[in-house]
Amino acid sequence: MQRHSHDVAADLPIIGVLHRSMAAILIIAHAPLASSLRAVAQHVYPDCSRRLAALDVDAGASVEQIESQARALLGTLGQPDALILADVYGATPCNAAMKLADGVHVRVVAGVNVPMVWRALCYATEPIDELAARAVAGATQGVVQAVLPKPQEQAKAVVSDDQDEHHHQQ
Repeated sequence: MQRHSHDVAADLPIIGVLHRSMAAILIIAHAPLASSLRAVAQHVYPDCSRRLAALDVDAGASVEQIESQARALLGTLGQPDALILADVYGATPCNAAMKLADGVHVRVVAGVNVPMVWRALCYATEPIDELAARAVAGATQGVVQAVLPKPQEQAKAVVSDDQDEHHHQQ
């Protein structure tokens, strides 16, 4: 009796999306922070250029100008979903980003830092809500108080050449 190989997966209905596209990531921050964060990202992820853009906001730029520039940059990235990372909540870059957020395909996270950008790039294939949560987690977990370790206690030598202990030899 001859057995025929049969691909069971071919008979199963396709549920959901098997391959998610990557979300676009746009950094909007006071100049030159956005481009600097993009440069750091490209150092670690050299192929991220197609999905990561930066918009440096100069002093005096209006929310409307920034919104227009950001909308154009998102268009060049060509992804249906986008995560916008802004520097300071309530500041002009974030206010412009909030005008682009639609609650479905475009999310805004404020407080951008290097760990946030790296985390967003790592998980760019996740659904936009999860991506935003991962970015926030990366940012907060990346902020730690760095302290130097305490010097280890050295065992005191029994024999010392310290002149304070040998007053009679002076």
